[in-house]
Amino acid sequence: MSTKKLQKEVTEQVPVAEETKLPEPRRSVAFIGSECYPFVKTGGLGDVMYALPKALIAQNIDVKVILPRYKCIPWKYQEKMVYRGEFVMNLCADGRSFYVGIMEYVWDGVVYDFIDNEEFFSWGNPYTNLVDDIPKFCFFGKAALAALNYMNWIPDIIHCHDWQAGLVPVYLRTLFEGTPVASAKTILTIHNLRFQGIYNIPTVRYWSGLPDYVFNYDALKQGNDDANMFKGGLAYADMITTVSNTYAGEIQTEFYGENLDAHLRYHSGKLRGIVNGIDVEMWDTATDPRLAVNYDASNVLEKKKENKRALQEELGLVQDENKFVIGLISRLTDQKGLDLVNAVIPSLIDEHTQFVVLGTGDARYEDSFRYYENCFKGSVCSNIMYDETRAHKIYAGADALLVPSLFEPCGLTQLIAMRYGTVPIVRETGGLKDTVEPYNQFTDEGNGFTFDRYEAGLLMDAIIRARNLYLDYRPSWDKMVVRDMNKDVSWDHSAKIYRDLYMELRP
Repeated sequence: MSTKKLQKEVTEQVPVAEETKLPEPRRSVAFIGSECYPFVKTGGLGDVMYALPKALIAQNIDVKVILPRYKCIPWKYQEKMVYRGEFVMNLCADGRSFYVGIMEYVWDGVVYDFIDNEEFFSWGNPYTNLVDDIPKFCFFGKAALAALNYMNWIPDIIHCHDWQAGLVPVYLRTLFEGTPVASAKTILTIHNLRFQGIYNIPTVRYWSGLPDYVFNYDALKQGNDDANMFKGGLAYADMITTVSNTYAGEIQTEFYGENLDAHLRYHSGKLRGIVNGIDVEMWDTATDPRLAVNYDASNVLEKKKENKRALQEELGLVQDENKFVIGLISRLTDQKGLDLVNAVIPSLIDEHTQFVVLGTGDARYEDSFRYYENCFKGSVCSNIMYDETRAHKIYAGADALLVPSLFEPCGLTQLIAMRYGTVPIVRETGGLKDTVEPYNQFTDEGNGFTFDRYEAGLLMDAIIRARNLYLDYRPSWDKMVVRDMNKDVSWDHSAKIYRDLYMELRP
């Protein structure tokens, strides 16, 4: 046998040693925020506080979520909370102290610790007015850090959300310096910059007990007399994130910056945009019990028609599967572009088009949508309420979903719509621009319809383009519906980005 042949046989018989891959070090993260589904939710923040920790657990992240124990949390959750301890905490500038209780609830691998105090959290709603909310969230931010020390659960990262947790990074680098929790790094996420926690300096100084030197223009001070809790948190946080890459750029401009654009440009080196996802187990057309008929991408084209007919019947609309049904699920406020919608409805409704609204908000929009329902009986239905079941039915039964926002940090409705095979029609702003690729008729690609400038005529044009494709080029429309259902809108990708960010902050 030749030497070469012998070497070949030996090589084939000896297994090649696989490279040993060491597991990445585990990181611990404390989420601090003012709301979280299913305990209490008023908007998208509540969804993120629920879904992101759940996705991070799959990324080998140890997560604890710290929330206020509001009286409005349903009793079915409160009765299962376990007492973890209590202490008295010095809060105010004059040494005034308050009781802090800790109640714990574990669900889906996530530990939820609720800060208990009747004086601050016995109101019926999580947010009332700034007179009450400023003391409440001064207390909550400090109590959350004190609770971590008390439980001896010292995280690598403290991930704070919106202005209600804005003082946490400030407290950490001042009043908590030298305590165990001070070893943590902080991230502050901007979900909506419009709300900032601004009040006069003496009030915030009293309730926070913070030292005078933080009330300067580089940190909390805004204008001549006010303190801005969000601004202070942005200054002291180790990293700032927001909920889409486009919004991260927009908030550094005067139009979108809500008077903090210069502050954010100064801190732009630590600002990143990471788009939100949705919980694809909660939003799953194959298992959603609220739908008339369940479906998936393999049978959406037939089953969606059945959901449409069921929606039309329930809402008193003319039952015709060939009608182009447009849905709008939204808070009825200026931010959501409803002045544009009001302007186009009279020209929009015809023998081919139906329009369904679900939401509550400003009286002028509630009244105008009621008016249009009376004008266009059988073609317009205005549900001036919020009903979770009806929202699911609209996502499944509508052909298109309208999101024409003036600004939209991320937006979840367009992601849910795509998950349900409903084509989004959106304005190119914030997360809407990052998640909806405009349809290209020449390449037959894209997953929605978009317009750029905030003008009623451009919104109408986008709707007409969508309607024409639906009515005249149904095969192209149907392909887009299937594409949308197959698009990954889960938290998986974004959770990996957050995990990498945690690793970067704490190597």
